Amino acid sequence: MADLIQPRTLKGFRDYLPELMIPREHLLERARRVFRSYGFAPIDTPALEYAEILLGKGGEESDKLIYRFLDHGGRDVALRFDLTVPFARFAAQHIGQLGTPFKRYHMGPVWRGENTAHGRYREFWQCDFDLIGTTSNAADIEIVLVIHDLMCALGFERFHIHVNNRLVLNGVLEELNLAEHAEHLLRELDKLPKVGRQAVCAEMTSKSNVTTAQADHILTLVETEGSNAEILERLERDFGTNPKAAQGIQHLRELVEAAGQAGVGEEYLRIDLSIARGLNYYTGTVYETFLTDLPGIGSICSGGRYDNLASLYTKQVLPGVGASLGLDRLLAGMDELHLLNKSATPAPVLLVQFSADRLGDYQRMARELRAQGIGVEVYPEAKKVGQQLQYAERRGFTLALIAGPDEFVKGLWKIKDLSRREEVPVPASEVATTIRKMLAPEKD
Repeated sequence: MADLIQPRTLKGFRDYLPELMIPREHLLERARRVFRSYGFAPIDTPALEYAEILLGKGGEESDKLIYRFLDHGGRDVALRFDLTVPFARFAAQHIGQLGTPFKRYHMGPVWRGENTAHGRYREFWQCDFDLIGTTSNAADIEIVLVIHDLMCALGFERFHIHVNNRLVLNGVLEELNLAEHAEHLLRELDKLPKVGRQAVCAEMTSKSNVTTAQADHILTLVETEGSNAEILERLERDFGTNPKAAQGIQHLRELVEAAGQAGVGEEYLRIDLSIARGLNYYTGTVYETFLTDLPGIGSICSGGRYDNLASLYTKQVLPGVGASLGLDRLLAGMDELHLLNKSATPAPVLLVQFSADRLGDYQRMARELRAQGIGVEVYPEAKKVGQQLQYAERRGFTLALIAGPDEFVKGLWKIKDLSRREEVPVPASEVATTIRKMLAPEKD
């Protein structure tokens, strides 16, 4: 007999059991509703792209994380490491048909060969939303509103959207005579929440050829605290004469004011000068979103403006701005905060098969309930009722629907609340209405 193959998954990859897949799908459904409410249209792109499409778009460090290989035809190909670069290629290829401005959302897996950590995997899903074809700051402002509404739709009340602008950072570095080191300095600055001030300072001095005093000056500046108005006032006072910084400051001021007028106040929106975003293609506003109760997990919705990315594929000017929800990191955070319903079934009702000769009646009732939007699973065997109820509790059903010979004679069905272990008899004509009332508090 041949040896059995050990069932296992690669490091950084994982299976999704129903207990995790069901809430994951719920999050995707809620995100989809938010995106569509703003007019974003769905698209999809291949998982595999020509390597030249992806390489060099996120910087040297991003290139090292790309899964790249020769296919059977000898073509140099790679798995997408995010959804933004493929979108830039997509837009350049199809914008003549789509027109501008074009708003899209895209949900799908991406792959990065990076070190694994809590909530960080080598295969993970992103939920992107972008607006391409305009440099208007109104587009950057709308992205903030979408992030806010997305977080609320996902059930969060305690979160902060941190915003900055690459123009401010580039202008500041110009004023400090460090513009030639901007690419490396911003990449190191992006690591600040992960590795801390001392490590970032050390990397700036070793990799960007700046002095310890210069690195310390940069870090002291980006760690500026205060209200949004206070931070903007300091930036204008110290760097407002620099054209790049002045433009970035003005965009941030407009963003904060417009978001506040639209109902997203400072309790949710913060200017954070340390937010840089490590990818090279960002040119303006940048965003990162943190859970107040779990800041250590990192940003769960990030992005920014990229005005030059599509120019790598077309001569047409296609500036864009957008953000991405890190679905798997968010799920890991929700699990840690005990916010996930660990049900292993998407149907709330188990219909007990009391008597095999009544299977047709059970299936008829189940179909009537499904027709009214109530998910029902009919147990496949006429086992002891106790065994079926144990199955229902183990799988996470909310209610059990039971009818034996006595109930059929009386025209009744018993509805059992499995958590409270209480049951109520109701006429067959009232089963759907009663179940809907009992499930009302748990409706998505």
